[in-house]
Amino acid sequence: MPQPHAAPWRRLFPFLSWPRPDRATLQGEALAGLTVGLMMIPQAVAYAAVAGMPLVTGIYASLLPALVAVLFSASTRLSVGPTALSALLIGASLTGMATPGSQEWVNLAVWLALLSGLLQVVLGLVRFGWLLNVVSAPVLMGFTQAAAVLILLSQLPDLLGLRAGLLPWPGIGAVDHVAALMGLAALALLVLSKRLSPRLPAIVLVVLAASGLSWLVGFEAAGGKVVGALPAGLPLPHWPNWPGWPVFGQLLVPALVITLISFLETASSAKVDSQQGGQRWDQDQDLIGQGLAKIASGLSGAFPTSSSFSRSALNLYAGARTGWATIVSVVVVLLALLWLTPMLHHVPQSVLAAIVVAAIYGLLKPAAFVRLWRVSRVEAVTAGVTFGITVLSAPALYWGVIAGLLMSLSHFLYQRLHPRIIEVGLHPDGSLRDRHLWHLPPLAPRLYALRLDGGLDFASSSAFERDVLEHLAADPRIRHVCIFALSINHIDATGAEMFGQLRRSLQARGICLHISGLKLPVEQVLQRAGELPTPDSGPVDATQLRMYRTDAEALAAFQHPAMQAGA
Repeated sequence: MPQPHAAPWRRLFPFLSWPRPDRATLQGEALAGLTVGLMMIPQAVAYAAVAGMPLVTGIYASLLPALVAVLFSASTRLSVGPTALSALLIGASLTGMATPGSQEWVNLAVWLALLSGLLQVVLGLVRFGWLLNVVSAPVLMGFTQAAAVLILLSQLPDLLGLRAGLLPWPGIGAVDHVAALMGLAALALLVLSKRLSPRLPAIVLVVLAASGLSWLVGFEAAGGKVVGALPAGLPLPHWPNWPGWPVFGQLLVPALVITLISFLETASSAKVDSQQGGQRWDQDQDLIGQGLAKIASGLSGAFPTSSSFSRSALNLYAGARTGWATIVSVVVVLLALLWLTPMLHHVPQSVLAAIVVAAIYGLLKPAAFVRLWRVSRVEAVTAGVTFGITVLSAPALYWGVIAGLLMSLSHFLYQRLHPRIIEVGLHPDGSLRDRHLWHLPPLAPRLYALRLDGGLDFASSSAFERDVLEHLAADPRIRHVCIFALSINHIDATGAEMFGQLRRSLQARGICLHISGLKLPVEQVLQRAGELPTPDSGPVDATQLRMYRTDAEALAAFQHPAMQAGA
């Protein structure tokens, strides 16, 4: 039986709630962990190259950060470590601030990890995970599509063995044909294996084959670009040097964008994990776990981490059920770092580029823009603008996110300021619908019946009041106004004040106000504001205000001979 104070401890330390594994479970977890661990090693090295970091830091980012994340996150089956998108953001953010691979570059990348990690931990502790929902799906789609294009372009020179820029000018001699052949062959094998046998550790097999072939043909001795020697041994604790306030200020916006995008990467995997497990996703706890992982990565001398969708999907596909699979994958990476790094020495850089391209090409989905255009042209334009600005503003990729956010929030605000207000009529099927759209007769002569879809608040109240007054001005014969209020979900002080002004204006004109289906929370706000009578207020003048609990009751009242006569 759990102790009375066990629940708070289990919330602070989620790993205390892990189920005790049996022998069968451990066998399954070991297989999944081995599969993901073997895949992570070459991917981590390749993504470190994308980030402009020393290649061994990719392995560092796959050790302690992955362990911390699985211990303190709610989603225990996610594979945390280097990802292509986070690596691109790091490389782009630091461009122009230092030389890639230098000590200063590493120092700034560590600061990015610490800043973004601390921000995620704070957001999780104050339960502000909902704040990340301000990024709409079109903005995220436009950004990820642009990021995929930029990642592919950044890898083309290495993949094709180009020695002098993206195009082989001035002549064919600028191409390393052996590197291009091995890179393209590796890419073809990775793509085919992903389609034919997803469980096969193709990355490991391709890397080992490429390393052996490179050694046999003397690729490095001939001037070919290879991974080279990687330092063995555990990473030492690392504390970055203070970069100075001007440089620190330049890191704030990139750190914010990395926080946002990396956690949205996590969300895409965590939602799949929680749905398969039949549980609610605890986004705040995952914020804490992912933030602590970033901090652990920084203190290991590495760069910001995130959840890899492809590795997490492989983990689930391989049969992982608990966090023990991640523990196994960390052990696999640790053993590789201690004893197997010499095997990566002769791997061509073109093969590393092939690994990145194989992992990222699936993000390119031009058809998604077409589908979005069919759903909402405004959101399709938002996605397109986000895509365009992200590509054109490279390496300052955050401008694309900022532009998309501003457009998305502007559209949201426009919709709130222009709510859907319709005049209703009775449809033959018995429902209340848009009278003008369906060519329906009015509910009663000299009656204006309307419905507001949404809240009656500071954003919509002016539009609602204007709609009523404009209709009255257009038809002075109106003697009754009915608000079908069932769709009004909330009301604020501005809405209550507007309601009172409208009610008094109608009373001064001799117009009776009818209210149908008003929800109790909205009614209570109006009563506290003194704009509606309370049960203790006594009888109400029926010529000024009539209230109905249901729409059926209101419709029955409108069928009264006096109403039908236009009284």
